[in-house]
Formats: sequence, C-alpha cells, structure tokens
Amino acid sequence: MARKQTVQRKRRSKKKAKRQVSRAGIMAAFLLAFALLAAGFAWYKGRQWRPDEQLWPDQGAVVGERDGVVDFGTIAGLGAKFTYVLASHGAGRQDARFPANFAAARDAGLEVGAVHEFDPCVPADGQSANFVTVVPRDGDLLPPAILLEGDASDCPTRVSDAAVQSELMTLVNQIEAHSGKAVILAPSKDFEERYHVAQRIDRQLWLARNWFEPVYAGRPWMLWTANRTLQTEAAAKPLRWAVIRREDN
Repeated sequence: MARKQTVQRKRRSKKKAKRQVSRAGIMAAFLLAFALLAAGFAWYKGRQWRPDEQLWPDQGAVVGERDGVVDFGTIAGLGAKFTYVLASHGAGRQDARFPANFAAARDAGLEVGAVHEFDPCVPADGQSANFVTVVPRDGDLLPPAILLEGDASDCPTRVSDAAVQSELMTLVNQIEAHSGKAVILAPSKDFEERYHVAQRIDRQLWLARNWFEPVYAGRPWMLWTANRTLQTEAAAKPLRWAVIRREDN
C-alpha cells in the first residue's frame, strides 16, 4: 500500500513538473513574440522618425548617387531647408549624380552644400583637386563638409595615424582655400575613436547617431545626422536626414 502511494505521488509530481515547464515555455514564447513585435514596431517607426521641428527647425537631407533619383521638391515639402550633396570620393571618383542633384536642390529652393568623402590611403593634393574640379566656387553654398568614415587599415601600403591626421589637415586647408569657408568635419564614431580629429582640428563637427543626440566627439556638434534610414516619398530608397544646431538649442 505504501509503495502504491509513493508511486502515485511520483506520478503527480511529474505531471506537476510538466505543467510548470509547459507554462514556462508558453510564457517564454509569449515574451519572445512580444519582444519581436516591439522591435519590429520600433524599426518601422524609426524609418519614419524625424526630430521635432519645434526643437530643430533647420532640417535637411544628405543625398548621393546611392540614393538614386531624388525629388527635391518633395524634400522641401517635408520641411527641409537644406541639402548636402555628395560630390567627390578620394582622389579618383566623383559622385555620378552630383551635377543633377546640385541643380535640382537649388531649383527646389533649398540651401546646398557639398560633401567630400575622405580617403585615408591617398595624399590630400589629389583629393582636393578632385573636389575643386566638380564643386564650383560659390559664396552662396553652405560650408563644405568632409566625410570621415573609413580608416587606413585596408590601405595597400601602411599609412600611420600621424600621416592620416596630417593629410586631413592639408585637405582641410586646401578645400577652405577653394570655398572661402571653414569646412565641417563629419567623423564616424570609429574614425573619431582612432584619430581624435575633434580634439586635434578646431572645426565645426557633423556627427551621426540614429534617434539620439551623439556625444562621441567630446564637444558640441553643429550638424547631426539623426536618421540614416528615413523612408520618404522623395526617393525609392531611405535617405539620411540631418539637423543643424542653432545657438539656442
């Protein structure tokens, strides 16, 4: 009799344990599904998010050939006041859509600035020559920007950090001589962590971080790419959306 009761208790314990495992599994699956839905919703909303215009009234887009054909009238209709257009890359390549984008942005009544993508593997002279060949000397343009993303790790021959910093400073001076305006430096977080340009070169900064203000440069920024994947009716592909900091921000 005692043995029979013991067996029954063991069976009940096993059933109870199975029910607990089953409930735990259901709860885990529910939490996972909820997390996936929340992440999907955040991703969807994030692609449509722009900074509050009451706080950041000076907003605009960053456009290059990778974005395809862009309707700048629609960009202006979204509340943009400016557009920065990719112009040149390193010493040997120019953005294929720069002339068309430049003209269309101006026709839409937007302020326009030009961007050069820095190549740490090649000297500054060739890069500045590439930039001045395509970008006109025009006092009505916004200050030129230098995009700083790739480092020298993949260069065909070794380039020291000191050499990269030196060539960048030379490029800054050469582009400023052409434009008549101080350049804006746009380092990625990785580039800044390696070369510390925000501390070494006294120029306005353009930083990037989705949805939240970037702080990785250690000092205030002038421009902020706030959403790198903004989905709009202006283009088939997502656009980079930026804001300019006013003195009262």
